[in-house]
Amino acid sequence: MSENLNLVRSIYAEWEQGDFGHVEWASPDVEYTGVDGLTPGTSRGIQAMGAAWREFVADWSDFCAEAEGYRELDDERVLVLHRFSGRGRTSGVEVGPTGAKGACLFYVADGQVTKLLLYSVRDRALADLGLEE
Repeated sequence: MSENLNLVRSIYAEWEQGDFGHVEWASPDVEYTGVDGLTPGTSRGIQAMGAAWREFVADWSDFCAEAEGYRELDDERVLVLHRFSGRGRTSGVEVGPTGAKGACLFYVADGQVTKLLLYSVRDRALADLGLEE
């Protein structure tokens, strides 16, 4: 298993527990892009990425991301197919194990994530990369 894959697996190990507070894996000038979903856009830097992520999860309680599969695409990119779960903070609606399938594409260099793309819609990530599930 490559170092990049190990790094991404360690990130998801925390995210699966609902722990999104650690960012030592990110380059100081990491580029974060919400590709689709309710808050698309790009930010640069750890603080900006944190602010964008907090905005994304603010509407949820008990939010977590569960990895369903990892794919090393090349020497710098790791794709993770995941499923979100949580409960809407206002509505109380639960997004459980059968919904909210998305993906994250990690670009890794020198042991740090330099770019992270969050896809709320898994099919879009696969289409953008020319892949199939």
